[in-house]
Parts: sequence; C-alpha cells; structure tokens
Amino acid sequence: MQREHTRRGFTISHQKVVLEIDFSGHIYGYTTITLNPTSKDLKTIHLHARQCDIHSVTVGSFPADFVHHDPFAHLSVSSGGDVHNHPELKRRVYSALAEGDEGELSICIPKEVAVTPSGHRAQAGIVSEAATPEPQTPGHLAQPSHPVTEYRQIEVTINYSLKNPADGVQFVLPSEHYPTRVPHVFTIPSSPDASRCWVPCIDNLWEKCAWDFEFVVPRSLEQHEPTSDDEDEAAETDEYPTVVVCSGELVEQVAHPYNSSKTIFLFSQPVATSVQHIAWAAGPFHVHTIPADLSAAEDASGTTQPLMTAFCLPGHESLLTSTVSFMRSAMSFYVTEFGSYPFGSYKLVFVEELPTQRYDAATLSLVTVDMLHGEDAIDQVYEARHALSHALACQWIGVNIQQKMWSDTWLVNGLGLYITGLFIRKLFGTNEYRYRLKKDMERVIELDNGSMPPICQPQTLDPPDAANLPFINLKAPLVLHILDRRLGKSGTSLGLSRVLPKLFLSALTGDMPNNLLSTHSFLRMCRKVSGIDPRSFAEQWIYGSGCPTFGFSASFNRKKMAVEITMRQDAPAYKVHENNEIGKLLMKPVPFFEGQMTIRIHEADGTPYEHVLDIRSPFKRYEVPFNTKYKRVRRNTKRYLARQAAAQAAAEGDADAAAAMDMVDMGFGLEIWENEQERENWKVADWTEEDEQNMAGQTYEWIRIDADFEWIAAIAFDQKDYMWVSQLQRDRDVVAQYEAIAVLSKSPNAIISSTLTKTVLVSNYYYRIRCEAAGALVSCATQKLDWLGLFHLFKLFLRYCYEPEDPKADLFSHTYVPRPNDFSDFAEYFVRKSILRSIARVRFENGKTPTVIRQFLVDQLKYNDNTTNPYADALYICTIISALAYASVSAVPPERGEFISTESGPVQDPQDAELLKQAISEVDRYRSMDRLIPTFHNVVTVAVIEFHMLHTLAGLIPHDPRLFFPLTREGNYTQVRIAAFDYLFLGKWYTPKLMRYVLAVMTNDSSRIVRRHVARAACQSLALLVTMGEMKTPKEADSLLIEEDGNGGEKAKENKKSEIDLMIKALRKDREVGKNEAVREFLMPIALAPETDSEVRWCLLKLADLLIRGAEEAPPKVTIHLPPTPVTETAPPIPPVKLPNKPVRALKSGGPIPKSPHAPFTVPPKLKLVPSASQVDVSASRTPNVAPPSVATEKRKDFPVPKVPVKAPEKKTGKAMPRAQSSGMSLHDLRACRSALKRLQTNKHAALFLQPVDPVRDRAPNYFDIIKSPMDLSTMSAKLESGQYKDRSAFEADFRLMTNNAKTYNMPGSFAHNETLALESFFDKMWARIHKTLEAANKAAQEKPTPAPPSTPSIKLSAPTPTPAPSRPKPSPANTPAATPSLPSIKLKIGGGSANGAAPSPTAASKPAPKPKIKKPKMSEVPPPAPAPAPEPVTAFDDDGSLDLLEEVIAIERAKDQERKQHSSGSSHREREREREKPAPPSVVEKSKERVVPKLVIGKRKKEAVDTTEDEILALATPAKKERTSAPGPSTAPTPAPPAPAPKHVEPPVPVKNGVSNHKSREKPPKPSPAPEPVAAPRTSAKGKEKEKEGSRPVTPANGKVKKAPAQSTPINEKKCREILKTLSRVPEVPIFMRPVDPIADGCPTYFEEIKEPMDFGTIGNKLTEGKYSTMEEFARDVELVFQNCRTFNPPTTYPVMCADAVERVWKKEWAKASERKLSYAEKRSLQGLMKTLINDPISWVFREPVDPVVLGIPTYFDVIPKKDARDLRTIQQKLNADKYDSVEAFEADLDLMIHNAITFNGADSEVGQLAVQLRNRYRDLLAPIRGTNGKRKGGEKGTPQPAKKVKLG
Repeated sequence: MQREHTRRGFTISHQKVVLEIDFSGHIYGYTTITLNPTSKDLKTIHLHARQCDIHSVTVGSFPADFVHHDPFAHLSVSSGGDVHNHPELKRRVYSALAEGDEGELSICIPKEVAVTPSGHRAQAGIVSEAATPEPQTPGHLAQPSHPVTEYRQIEVTINYSLKNPADGVQFVLPSEHYPTRVPHVFTIPSSPDASRCWVPCIDNLWEKCAWDFEFVVPRSLEQHEPTSDDEDEAAETDEYPTVVVCSGELVEQVAHPYNSSKTIFLFSQPVATSVQHIAWAAGPFHVHTIPADLSAAEDASGTTQPLMTAFCLPGHESLLTSTVSFMRSAMSFYVTEFGSYPFGSYKLVFVEELPTQRYDAATLSLVTVDMLHGEDAIDQVYEARHALSHALACQWIGVNIQQKMWSDTWLVNGLGLYITGLFIRKLFGTNEYRYRLKKDMERVIELDNGSMPPICQPQTLDPPDAANLPFINLKAPLVLHILDRRLGKSGTSLGLSRVLPKLFLSALTGDMPNNLLSTHSFLRMCRKVSGIDPRSFAEQWIYGSGCPTFGFSASFNRKKMAVEITMRQDAPAYKVHENNEIGKLLMKPVPFFEGQMTIRIHEADGTPYEHVLDIRSPFKRYEVPFNTKYKRVRRNTKRYLARQAAAQAAAEGDADAAAAMDMVDMGFGLEIWENEQERENWKVADWTEEDEQNMAGQTYEWIRIDADFEWIAAIAFDQKDYMWVSQLQRDRDVVAQYEAIAVLSKSPNAIISSTLTKTVLVSNYYYRIRCEAAGALVSCATQKLDWLGLFHLFKLFLRYCYEPEDPKADLFSHTYVPRPNDFSDFAEYFVRKSILRSIARVRFENGKTPTVIRQFLVDQLKYNDNTTNPYADALYICTIISALAYASVSAVPPERGEFISTESGPVQDPQDAELLKQAISEVDRYRSMDRLIPTFHNVVTVAVIEFHMLHTLAGLIPHDPRLFFPLTREGNYTQVRIAAFDYLFLGKWYTPKLMRYVLAVMTNDSSRIVRRHVARAACQSLALLVTMGEMKTPKEADSLLIEEDGNGGEKAKENKKSEIDLMIKALRKDREVGKNEAVREFLMPIALAPETDSEVRWCLLKLADLLIRGAEEAPPKVTIHLPPTPVTETAPPIPPVKLPNKPVRALKSGGPIPKSPHAPFTVPPKLKLVPSASQVDVSASRTPNVAPPSVATEKRKDFPVPKVPVKAPEKKTGKAMPRAQSSGMSLHDLRACRSALKRLQTNKHAALFLQPVDPVRDRAPNYFDIIKSPMDLSTMSAKLESGQYKDRSAFEADFRLMTNNAKTYNMPGSFAHNETLALESFFDKMWARIHKTLEAANKAAQEKPTPAPPSTPSIKLSAPTPTPAPSRPKPSPANTPAATPSLPSIKLKIGGGSANGAAPSPTAASKPAPKPKIKKPKMSEVPPPAPAPAPEPVTAFDDDGSLDLLEEVIAIERAKDQERKQHSSGSSHREREREREKPAPPSVVEKSKERVVPKLVIGKRKKEAVDTTEDEILALATPAKKERTSAPGPSTAPTPAPPAPAPKHVEPPVPVKNGVSNHKSREKPPKPSPAPEPVAAPRTSAKGKEKEKEGSRPVTPANGKVKKAPAQSTPINEKKCREILKTLSRVPEVPIFMRPVDPIADGCPTYFEEIKEPMDFGTIGNKLTEGKYSTMEEFARDVELVFQNCRTFNPPTTYPVMCADAVERVWKKEWAKASERKLSYAEKRSLQGLMKTLINDPISWVFREPVDPVVLGIPTYFDVIPKKDARDLRTIQQKLNADKYDSVEAFEADLDLMIHNAITFNGADSEVGQLAVQLRNRYRDLLAPIRGTNGKRKGGEKGTPQPAKKVKLG
C-alpha cells in the first residue's frame, strides 16, 4: 500500500461526485477529489478514467492541462480488416490493460498551485490513516510517532460526461422489443475496471476515502399533460417518482432550484470506502421498508436497529414483500452473533439485466430481478434466502473488511459464506445445514483431485483465476467449518464463535489496519483466542491442496475386550503429481494429512461412546476399549430392557417415549410394517434367521467414523449391511443417515429395497434423506431383483394418484392418474419430485427405459391438475419434462462411441416411436400453454427447449434450427433466449446467415447477459460439435495412434495434443467454419470496437484462435534495437544505384537472374534469347557466354514485350543459382541443405538454436569465453544463401559445430542439453536418408553422363529444331542401351535427339543431367547428377519448375494445335522463333511425339507410386521448389532457350514406367517445343500426379506466352483478383508499388531507359476494371512484372527490393489460394452419397475394410499388391472426407485401382473377381450422372485424375 502511494505521490481523503442522469444513455457531471500529496515533487496527477469525455479540469480553482488517453477507445492493428492479425489484437488488449494500470487521465498541476507543507497535522493524520495505514495507528494520537511531512491538500475538479457507456453503467430502457420495460440505470461490475468507467478516480480495491454524492434526475419519467392545477396534483400522487439509491446514507431529497421537473438526491458515505464498493441505481422504484423486529435482542439493550429498505420496479411489489420478509431476522442474527452493523443502513435494489446474480457494495446490494418470487413459490425460496442473506453478510466481511492481498481472497469469501451458513442453520434447521455441508464436501473431494491449486497462494500477486474462484468459494467455508470444529475440540474456546466477534470488533474500533484482513493475522487471532497453534492445519488445508481418502475396517477382539480399527490414508492429489516436481511446486499437494478424528461406537446396549484417533501416519491399527461387558451384551442390561419398554410405548404412539429412545424410527407406527396383508402388498422383505442371529450376537450396533465432521475426506468403512440399516434407522444425525443410504445403494437386495421404501414413507426423516432414499431405490430396480425397486417406486408414487380398484392390480400395467396437486406439505412435494426423477433413471441392461416408465411419465403430463393447488406447479412440470427426456434416451452409448455416419440415429421399434410421438405432443402442448399463460420466468418453455436438445443429441429428433430460432430474438425472457441459443449452437450455426446473426447478437443485443452467453457458447459449441461428430475432422489421428502403439506410454500426451491440433486444423480448413466469410469479415471489427463488451472481446479472440491461423507479427523489439535507422533513411542510396544498373539491365534482358547483378548472369540472357515461347531448354545454360549473348540481344530486339515478362524466371535462378552456388555447391546439395534447414527450423526442439546466442538476453555472460566459434541455424541459413558452402558436407560440419557448442556449454541433463540431443538425433536420421538418396542419384548420373562430350553451343542451337526422320533413328539406338538403366538412358537419348546427331546427344545428356535432377526427384528413382562442371551451368538456368514447365508447354502447344490452324498469325509467330533457333518444323514428327507423351505420362504416374528413391528425392526437392516459387520461374524458363533440357523432362517420365515407349519418347524430346497437338489433354493428366512438385506453378503465369494457351489457362476471376489486390494493398511495404514510377518525382531519371515495360498495382487495378485480362495467368504475369522491374532497377538489399520481397511473400501466398482448386461442394456431397450407396450395397462387402493379411490368412498379399497401392472403400471414403481428391476422375482412379488389385490378386474368374467387376459396373453407373455435371468444368480432359490436378495447379 505504502509503495503504491509513494509511487503515485498522493492519497485521496475525500471525493465528491455530482451526476445528472437523463435516462436516454447520457450522464453529465463533475467530481471533486481532495488529494493529500505525499511528495513535494508531485507534478502530475494520474487518475483512472475510461470511456469518459473529459471537458475541463481545474486544480485548486486554476485551469489545468490534462491528457486523456483511453487505450480501449483506440484499439487497432496494423491492418484492421485482416482477421489473421488477431494475435496482434490480443497483445494490444493486454497492452491496453497494462496502460490503464497507470491511469488514463494525466493532469498537470498548474504552476500557480504549489505543493507546500501544512501545519494542520490532525487533518494530515486523518488522510494518512485512510490512505497509508500502519498497524496500531488508528487515530490522530499515533501521528506524532510518524515523522512524515504533511502537505497542504489539493482539490481537483473534473467535468466530464458519459454517452451510452459500454461498461460500468447499465441503462435499461424501453425498446420496440420490450415496450413495457421500465427505464432505470445502475452501476454494474461488467469488468474488473468498471468503476473508472463512470467516474474519474483511483480504481483500486485498497484506495479508500469518504464520499459525497449528488444526483440530479427527472422528478418523474411519466409524461403528464394536466389541464388544471387540481389534475396536476392528482397526477403527482399517482405517478411513480424517480428514486435514486446510492452507497452511503441519504442526507436529503430536494427539488431542483431552477427546474421544477427535476429532483436532487444527496448521499454521504462517511466511512472510508473503495470506489469498487460504491454503487447506485436510479429509476421509478417502488420503496418497501423492512420493518424492525420488536423482539430483537438489540432493542432490549437499547440500541437501534439499522434501517433496511428494499426497492423494486413497478409491477413487482407483491413479489418484493415475500422475497425480503426474512431479511430483518438475518440482520438480527448477524448483529447478535458478530457485533454491530458497520454502516448506518442497508438497501436491496432489484434491477433487470444485471450480468451477475448480485453486486455487493457499501450499504447497498444490487440484485437481479430474477431473485424475486411470490407467495406460491417453493423451490426459489431456498435459493433466494441463501443469496440475500449472503449479500447482507458481505457487509461485515467483504465490504467493510477486505483482503489484504489477493491471496487472502479465500478468507474474505469463505468467512462471508461461513457466517451465511450459520444463519441458514438458524433459518432452515441443523439438518439442512449439515446436509449442505456434506454435499459440498463431496463436491470438493471430486474437484480437489490434483487439478486445483491451494485456496491460498501467498506467492501469487494476481487476483484468483476466474476458473478457480468457484472452487475456492466452495472449499473455503468448509475449511473454516473444520477449523471451528478442531478449535472447539482441542482448545479452551468455543471455536470461531469467539474469534469472529473479536475480528469484526477490531474492524469497527480501528484495531485492524485499514480494515484489511490477512490469512496470517487471522490465524494469529485464532491462536490467541484458542491457545492452539493452527500452523500445521493451515499448511495442509489452506496452503496445500488435495483431500485425503481413508479406508477403515473394524473387528472385535474378545480377549482384549477392544475394537480393533485399522486405518489407511491415501492422498490422490499428491499421487497425480508424484513424479512431477513442477506440479508439486505449483499445486502444493499434501502427501499426508495429520490430525484427530472422532469415532463413535454405538455399543450393544445402545449407548454411543466417542473415541479420538490421533492420525500421525498413513497406516495404523488402533485398539479402542469396549465398555459393555461382553457376557451381558444383549438382553442382560437394564439399559437394554429400558429401551425395549420405550420402544413398546413408541409403538403405541407415545411421542415422548420415542424421543426418549433417542431414535428417529424403527418402523413402529407404520401400517405396512404392522399389517401382514399390507406387508404382502408392499412386498416387504425381512431379515433371515441367520441374519437375526448374527445381529443378536454383535457386540456393537454400528460405528460412525468422523462423527463430528472434522475432515474433508472420502471415507470408506466396511461394516455389515444390518449395521448400516441400524445407523439409518437409529442415528439422528442427517449425515449418518445419508452415509448409510449411500452405502446400502451399492449392495442392492430385497431387504435394502424394503428398508429404503420405509425410509421414504416415514415422515420423521428429514425430507432430503427421504429424497436420497428414493434415489437409492433405483439400484434395486434390476431384473435380478425382479424390478422390486421399480415396484416400490410405483407403489410410493401411487399415494399421489387415484388407487386402482383392485388392490392387487399389476402396478406395471396400471395407468397412474394423479390426484389434483396439493403442495402444502413441502416435504412431500420434494419427495414426489425425487420419486419421478428416480423412476426415469431405471434402465434395462441395454440402457433403454422400460416402456411402462415412459408411458407413466407421459400420463403425469397428460393428467396433471393444479387447479386447487395454492402453489405454482411450474417447476414440478419441468421436473416431469426433464424426467421424460432422460427416460427417452438410452443410457448406454452405441458400441463405437458415436453413431456411424451412415445411420441417422438409434433404431426405434414402433412402440418406442409411438411413445416418443406422444411425449413430444404433450411437451409441445405445455409449451403452447406457457406462451398463453406464462409460468414463472417461462421455466416450462426452457424445459421444453432442453427436452428437444437432449433428444437431438441422442439422434431421436433431427435438429431443426427454425424450431426455436424465434425465441432467440429480443422480446423473449432472457433465460428462454439463452436456452434457445443453446439449442441453436447444437446444429450448424456457422452457416453464413446464422453466423452473421450470431455476431450481430454479440455486438448489438440489448442484453449483456445474452451477448456474453452467446460469445461463450460460440467457442464451446465448436468443441462440442467436433466431439459429437457433427463436424468432420481428419482421420489421420487414428493412424497416428496405431503407428505409435509401440511407444504409446511415453507419447500419450503428445498424441492427445496432436488430436487437438488435428481438430483445430480441421476447424480452420473447414469451408463453413474456418473459411466462413462472416467470421473473416466481421470478427476483427467487432473485437476492435470500443463499445464491445470486455468478455465478448475475449471470447471473440478465443474463437479467432480456434478458427484462424494467426499471422506472425513482427516483434516490436526490432524498432527498439534499430532506432537510428528509420526506413525513410534508406531512400537516398537509390540514385547511386544507377552505376550498377547497367549490368542489371543486361541481366534483365537475360531474365533468369533478378536478385544479384553479378557477372554470371550474362549466361542466363543467352538462355532467354534462344528458346521460343513454347519451349523450355535447360541445356542452353551451358553454352558459352560469348556466342549466345549476341543472339540474345537480337532476340530481344525482335520480341521485346515477351522477354520482359520472362523476367519471372529470374526469381528462380536467383534463388537457386548465383549466390547460393557461388562456392561450387551442386544443385542437388543445395536443395538437400535447404530442405534439411527448413525441417530443422520447424522442429519442436529447435527453439534454442534459431538465432545467435545473446549473453545478456539468454543470461549466459561467459558464453563467448567458453565458445570461440558460435553457430546457429539463422547463421547457417545466411551462409547457405550467400554461397559460403562448397558442398553439403560443409553444411553438416556447421550443424555439428552448433550442437557441440551447446553440449559443451550446457551441463548434461539440463534442458538445453536435452534439446540438443533431440535435435541432433532428428538431424542424423534425416541426413542419413538425404545422403543415401543423393548418393544413389549420383551413381545413376554417372552412368548417363559417360557419352556427353560434344560442344554445348551446337546442341543448344540444334535442340530447338525438331528433325523428323533423322532424329528418330539416332535416338532409337541410344535408347535401346539406355533402356536398362531406365531413366538415365532416356536422358542420354533425349540429349542426342535435341542435337540431331550421335555426337550431340552425349553433350545434351551431360548438360541436361543437372536439369533432370530437378525433374527426377519428382518422377524417377534415379535423378542423374551433372558432371563436375555441370552444376554451375545448370544453376545459371535451372529451376525447380522448369521441367514441369517444359511438359506443360508441350501439352499446351498440342492443345493449341486447333487454334493455330485457325489463327495464322499465331503459327507465323512461332515459325519466326523456330527460325531463330534453326529448328525445322515437321508436324508429322510432332504428332507422333505427342502420342507417345501420353504414355509417358502414364508411366510417370506409375513410377511415382512404386519408387521409394524418388519419394526421398521428392522430399528434398519439393521444399526447395516451394521456397523458390518455381512456378513463376518455369514460365520464364521456357522463354530462355534451353531446348535440349526440355526433352529431358519429358523423358524421365517415360522410362519411369513405360519401357516400350522409350524410343518414341526419346525422339519426342527434341520436337516437343514446336509440337502442337490435341493430345495435350492426356499430357496434362499425366502431369496431374505431380501436383506437389508443381506447387510452384501458381507463379507460372509470369510467362505471358506460355499462359496464353487455352488448354492451360484459367479464365479471369475478377473477384479473386480484386481480393488479392486488396490484400496486397494492406501490406505496409506496398505504397511504393501502388502508382506508376515518376522518374522526376522519384529521383530516377533513367528508369524508363532500363525498364521497358513498367507496371504497378494501380495500373493492374485499372486494367482489371477495363477488362483487359482474359486469364488469371495474364494478371499474375503483370504482378510478377512489378517485382521483376523493381529488382532489375534496384540493387539487392536496398529498401525497394526489401519491400518487393515482403509484398511478394504475401502475393505468393494469396496466389496459391486463388489458383487452388478442390472438388466443389456439390461434387463432394454427390461422391459422399455414392460412397454411402456403395458401402450399403451387398456386393461391396469384400471391399469395405482394408485387407488384413493375418486375419484373412493371405500373408503374401502385400508382396503382390504394394501396401501403398492398397485401396478399400473405407480408405477411399476417408480420403474423400479429408479433401484428398481434387477431381471426380481422381476419385474414380482410386476405385479402379481397388478393383484392379482385387482382380490381380484373386483372378478375374474368382468369386472376388466377379464381385469386383459387378462393383465396377455399379459405381460407373452411379458416376455417370456426376461426371456429366462436371463435364463443362473439366474441359477436354480424358477423365483421369491427373488432368484435373494439372489444370488446378496451372
């Protein structure tokens, strides 16, 4: 406290608040705060003030400068509309809360106001007492010993206003939905900082001061137009005047001096109070004064009773009186027991729309209007009286006395609930009090199992977690109760009854500093009063967590005449954390509980003897002395004979004798136990003779463990059934009876059923025990006992119905028509409800309820008659409806835990269906009645909604959101709306329209309760829907679990986490949930709005966390680290860049290398010039720089426009080639290292290695003394990209250096050391696989390159020209030998073909070798590495997507054949290109090639399936491609002229699986570039399988020429393009690309000399508007051109290039989304329906589940059918549900594969083969209509899955 004051520089001694309330949402006023400075250096006053408009501030009557910044009013994120920025918003909300701690209003003290010392020590003394209290310094006399300089007080006056506040104040006004609502306004605790939202203050629980209030309100809210004075006066008497109720005492109410229509209320609160305990309410309240209790003890002592007043809104007057009538007795009890009331008066105000049940403030409690009840209520009385008596108790402890620290919250809350419990004991009786204690104890034992922290954690400085607070409030009063019992038992006092009065007295007299109570001071007071040290108790029950579990057994030792009791104690909470040291530190579970326990032995003569067991060890055997002589055990004692006589008297009706017996009941006086006929009718069972003998021979009747309730523990005690029966019948303690029933229900038999029935019948038992006995009868309602328990329940309920004419009628077929209700006997009312609930719980073994029970419950609804009942039966009806709902649902889940997707729900027989129909009709009838004649709070409607909810969950009724949707709207009762929303959230509420409605409710609904409930339910329902199976999640989780079964133990938690991750992933990918447009459009604006409720905002952020992957936010630290280098400073260097621009220009023309302007780039230009638009030749890169450059320049002149677009390839080459390979690293090694690095960086153990060690940040000051060569993953990445590694071994060496450093510096066993070992293990496995794969590739490459010495230039030139006849023969010979090595040979052949000669072929092969590498990883097992020199040239032109691109180009050209014939201009253009390359165009040859290509495609697909080596290379190559965005690259690559390589791409696929077509394929390679044939479609399909490889393809559009081909182009989608531009426009670095470059304004006069085709996003948007784009690829080309131009003109690492990198990253991500294609929703649904039909078809039984070779006895199955090719209907259905198919053809291909497998393994003539053929015919028939609907979209595709994928990627 003192530190807080010292830091702030002042304390507050008094605050005056003047408010004018106009009831339209506006509050105007001012506050005057009297400050006591604590420092002469006070210059600025910081106050809390949120959502207030501050108009002016004066300090000491001088105007003062002030700054008011409400952080929540200015919430924003970098791009507000992007929902992916929700992590940034969450951080900003936390920051706003932290900013608010200091104060939102800063006032500068004017220079005229000086902080000067004051001579008025007394005044200062008061201030210091209120603000910085010290122990034992309650008044002014103590001040002299406190040598602190006092300063003159300063008055600060703040004028402010509020308009429609979101927090702190609630306006309840009439609306179109609630036209009859009475307007009123009141303060609410809507958020932890709600007080600052209505008045500038110090919003702190411990900052107290005195208060004065002045409220100006309209005299009346009614409109009157009197015609005369008399009528005016009459109106005044009839109207409801406006009343203001406020914390403090009402000083006076006066008319406004200047406005007669207004009234002023003045209140004063002289007791220092925190602003958080100040509340007020204003409105036309009805005032009810609670009369004084004339017989109260305080009148006798001469004191006056505090004034107590209750307020309610008009219309509730009758309810108010019955609700608060008991409050005076509560006040009298508290005053008598705990001392004077700490304030002058107490007010209760009942208001609407209070978000919590109560809001307790000084002298005032605001209570929800739902707490009011009428005289006809029964159930509500118990709840209301407990809540209101607790509100009053909080005035003593909670408001007047507060916790000293947040960790003391348990004590303040616990004491309030404890003294409330004492009043409940007086009000409702000891039985009710002890029963509640027992039930609360059971709840605590269930919860405190290791998951809950201690109720007091002194080391925690934050408020208790809201999730743990209910548990603290539950356990704290129980802890105080057992503390009271132990103090009273062991000490000299009467327990807490002596401690609490002293406690409250010290608060009144000032002995308690600032009225702050700590756990330590409370325990010290307990020790002083009782003389017992409670420290061990506190360590176990207050500072520790968990509850003990005891096991007791007892036996009688006749020799020692003693009862031997064995005790064993366990601590379940400690066992949970036994091996978790962190858990022990946080949760502090207690391993063993010590203390004394009282046991009570009821000996044979009926006398109870108490014994105390001292528990000091977990296991012990106690010998308890026995008092009755064994020989005289039973009938020889006088006491026994006396009891027998008393029992006889009791049986004759002598009540006094029964009381003297000290027993509740032994069955005497009950007709059914006396009359033999009745006993027979009730099927009463008696003890057997053997039992009787055993009972007679027992030395004691029963034993009670912990008889005095001194432990919160689960106690299991083993004693005979008849002993428990004796305890139930003869022990008067309600807890003993409850325990006996609980044990008896676990061992059901006929005698126990009779005993429990008798318990229900005997009215001497407390009604809650009778209800428990009725519930226990369910255990006896089993087939084994011939449904005896159900018979007894029916027989018991028959007392409330008309008796059957035949007394022996079968009760199981009887129609129960109830008599008219009469609830005047409350006990019978509760017992009746309990019997109904119990009957509904009876079940067959299969979980179903007997039909007789459901019919019985329907009859109770049908025949219910409440006409003559003085009490309401609404809650009784609710009980029947809920019992009927429960009875209709099976209690046993389906075998597999959920209904199979093919089933709509459980199968019902006709009788079940008829009963369900009757139940629904009766329930709906009550709902209609409730609409016409509303019940109390519409509870029946709520019960009806819950009835439908339960049946929907059970699958008995389909979910129809329209059924209760109208009830969710405003105008309905709040609880009805909440129930209706709960029903809505059980279905697909995330459809766009419903989602918009839900978000609108969260934002704009008039009820804060509904807004919060909907926000919470939206988050929770998603988890519920996933659990229920309503939302599909990927099934990978199952396979994961199966695979990890071997190591299941250690990875259990990981699996669980992965399941949750999979669910979240599924939610995010779901088209209707994660991709929901409404969520993405509105969630962020709602969360950012200042008027959004605080809890709703947190729920929205939680929802965003679940549904939307958060964008990585650039850490704000960066700005701190680099303050002197703002971005603007990088602009000046741009002009000097002009010098290097010339080389860049050359590069630009070359096109392949955009990033670095180095000499090597001259090679790419050649490549670029050589190729025609349709060709992709990788070999060209090898040609000497000299010859090609000239060619390049010439080509550039001829076709300037096409080449500019080609720049896109530069990206590829730039990333892959120049810098990264400058030290000689081969392309394969580079890709492998990149892939390995990426996997390392994403590994969960890599967090410590992602960035260099910082000795300060990482707290390792001596790091660089020990480690001389530091290394980390980011440094390795930089070295890799800058070309500092010459091969992969150097990369591996750096990784080893990094791990060795970590192991050297960190001790073994430390976290860092363990993480290092884990990461190293991961790297070793991965690197071994990479190394093995690359070695295999190198070997294959060495075989191919042998014949490759011809000159590259010649090959390059010849390659483009396709020679028809000659090329074929030459390649064919080469192909024949190559056939054996498969892919390698093909490569060689291709090279030869391109060269048009035998000699050229080798060279071509050698050059292409590197390129094939790229392609091979994708398609073939043997990726041939290029010879030593090869890598460099390859890098110059090579790119991940180039191979794919070549194939794509070939396919496109073929498809364009028809178009070329029609458009001569197109053909002439290509001829020109061919002439440049010196190719001869023979169309015949091309056509033949095309025919072969489809075959190659097929082979490619097969090979992919079979080859493992290829898969491994793919793993390495694919990531690299993704990084480079090869798509754009490839598109440009075609333009550069490497013709030979193109063939290479084609060939690898051919060898992969089609050996036959090898020769043709080889010939084809040279010709592909010019060949244009319609076979393009098959080609496309062949590529489809390479979807993953071609992931880069989205960028491919960069090459305008290639993309123009209609076969591969995608029609323009303007909406998607605009969305992309919109997203790009939000990127912070985008402004420089939004408008055309102005050479003068931008300081770059040579721009248009170097950039021949400028482009910017503004121009792109205009072109989009003007319709100048016909395909998506054209659009993408222009976007790529923007980045290409930037990198061409500006050198690397300059600011513009960095901006281009940042924007391009976003572009690639968005383009990938835009070009992505899946099955349409309709297609997927159709295929799912088809699958359901197939699965249900009898002929499919063989194919439904995966083949299990062991179970089926076919161990060789996977030798014949490779495991990865295995297919079955379940696998296909899982793939379909997981969106693994992107076309109907792909789906059909899997079905075909399944059939092919079956025929291959079993033979076509086998039974399985015949079934397979039938199934194939069946699904093809079913697919026909589906394929027909997709025909248009698929274009000319042949129907194989591949084409679809290809088209998608393109």
